[in-house]
Amino acid sequence: MKGDLFSSQHMVQPATAPGMTVENAKCVRYTVNGEMLARQGAMVAYRGSLQFERRGQGVGGMLKRAVTGEGLPLMAVRGQGEAWFAHEAQNCFIVEVGPGDEFTVNGRNVLCFDSSLSYRIATVKGAGITGGGLFNSVFTGHGLLGLVCEGNPLVIPVSPQHPVHVDTDAIVGWTAGLATSLHRSQSLGSMLRGGSGEAVQLMLQGEGYVVVRPSEATPHKAQQH
Repeated sequence: MKGDLFSSQHMVQPATAPGMTVENAKCVRYTVNGEMLARQGAMVAYRGSLQFERRGQGVGGMLKRAVTGEGLPLMAVRGQGEAWFAHEAQNCFIVEVGPGDEFTVNGRNVLCFDSSLSYRIATVKGAGITGGGLFNSVFTGHGLLGLVCEGNPLVIPVSPQHPVHVDTDAIVGWTAGLATSLHRSQSLGSMLRGGSGEAVQLMLQGEGYVVVRPSEATPHKAQQH
């Protein structure tokens, strides 16, 4: 076969290292030798001897997901082989979480991760049910975390002198050491959106980084946190 489709730009090359790598801007490849975890439904292709098993979160996790809408439905991938993961042709990125690190990320942005990482679903401080019910997945341990984002994300430094305010529908995640609180700016929303804009933003203070996607979640996707 010939043609641009079969050029080296699109052709999958042999894996050069185990674990997670970015195959292209829209897809992550994971060379599995044991076990890894991914969001359910994210596998687009695989080869080798792999098994896929839905992974439960326990009664507490299921209850929290039902009440808040926040959840990270996972599947475990076990065996030896290669698997490719993607989600709605969103851009893919890899974050390395090191010992002592903590990365808080919106569940809708999680694609896959090493089994050496642990995660929990936590309430965003200062933004409980009365503030819109913001819940996120907090990753700790040592390993790689694959993320998806609609467009190229903005990584904004946060310092004690320069806190950052983020639209709650645009935030992807943030690093440890940042304190969160709700900030109300009805007048700003009125000016920008003719009175129907965001009255509340998430304010992050401290020392670290916040990751923001260059668009807001559409209503039906925002409910899939």
